[in-house]
Amino acid sequence: MKIKILEERCKGCGLCIEFCPKRALVLSDRRNLLGYKVVGWNSPEKCNQCGICYLMCPEVVFVREEDFEE
Repeated sequence: MKIKILEERCKGCGLCIEFCPKRALVLSDRRNLLGYKVVGWNSPEKCNQCGICYLMCPEVVFVREEDFEE
């Protein structure tokens, strides 16, 4: 399973970063179309798909790649 970050939904609140037990996420320098700095991978290899980012994110930024169709 691979996790996809939907940057256009991100509002940069940082809850996912704060609660990630593996510290795999970081607030990047990239901005989405609304002007928010977006979350990105600090160390994607550290991610163990625990799902805490899914639970903490109020904007549903994280999806399983196989569940997401563009």
